[in-house]
Amino acid sequence: MNVNEIREKSRSVIGPYCKSCPVCNGKACSNKIPGPGSKGTGTVAIKNYEAWQKIEVKMDTLAENKEIDTTFEMFGKTFKYPIFAGPVGAVSQHYSDLYNDNTFNEIYVRACAKSGIAAFTGDGLNEEIMVHATHYIKENNGIGVPTIKPWDKETCFKKLELAKASKAFAIAMDVDAAGLPFLQGRIPPAGRKSVAELKKIIDYAKVPFIVKGIMSVEGAQKAINAGAQGIVVSNHGGRVLDGTPATASVLEEIADQFKGQVKIIVDGGIRSGLDVFKALALGADAVIIARPFVNMIYGNGEQGVEAYVQQLGQELENTMMMTGVSSLKEISKKNIYK
Repeated sequence: MNVNEIREKSRSVIGPYCKSCPVCNGKACSNKIPGPGSKGTGTVAIKNYEAWQKIEVKMDTLAENKEIDTTFEMFGKTFKYPIFAGPVGAVSQHYSDLYNDNTFNEIYVRACAKSGIAAFTGDGLNEEIMVHATHYIKENNGIGVPTIKPWDKETCFKKLELAKASKAFAIAMDVDAAGLPFLQGRIPPAGRKSVAELKKIIDYAKVPFIVKGIMSVEGAQKAINAGAQGIVVSNHGGRVLDGTPATASVLEEIADQFKGQVKIIVDGGIRSGLDVFKALALGADAVIIARPFVNMIYGNGEQGVEAYVQQLGQELENTMMMTGVSSLKEISKKNIYK
């Protein structure tokens, strides 16, 4: 089955909120929470997608006909593509009870590792989610990134122990999850983190730490000051704050300031290998894609993930070939029109 066929198949089993659209652009699910939509006006997910479409690539086939190399290295691991699968949580609530977070993550982690990339796994109120996710990462030789919510310090430390035991090559925290309703009003408190608080968490992790939810130069600097070795330019798909800019709109400024100091990853509306190329041209080291992987798993399990990764890779290779570059390090702003 190809990606379109898998997406079509997922439509009958994925529940009432996600429509398994031909293009996952945030429109049909706008303001659908539960569901995959974004908050408030529901426009941020749409802006994320549309911002990438406004960027055009510069065709140039007058170049040496060398073999295309899409491999990407981060924190001592080499991946087939500069692509990660993003953390997805509460799948039975937002999609359908065909899967729960544990059964979903088991397929997610294994299929991504098999495809030459890595999955970020989600977190939740149920402690078993992190227990199972880190178990699956350990089963797959540490190829996965357990992602912890911004809980209180003691809760973070407990979850970090599980993450470290998994031998994960990196650990992440989606600090923007402070805007999720289920985190607010908790005792002990969860939510925003000061630089000093985040530094204590990162120091405790003792492995490369990625801070997800950065949308400004100032935020990136704070994450670096706290010891982050990676950041994710992300507005959480518009699910935590309405009225934010598209990630593509802020990526370039952040990358211009911090490229080389920290690994820069970006998410939000990236749906094709062509979009991946555009993100790298703006200065990202890699990208995260989340929502489409849900459709792939609901439509065809592990084979769905493999089919989508293969398609993304082929699209990226084709774009590189047609723009005159042969390796990821050659991609720059010279290859795009903004």
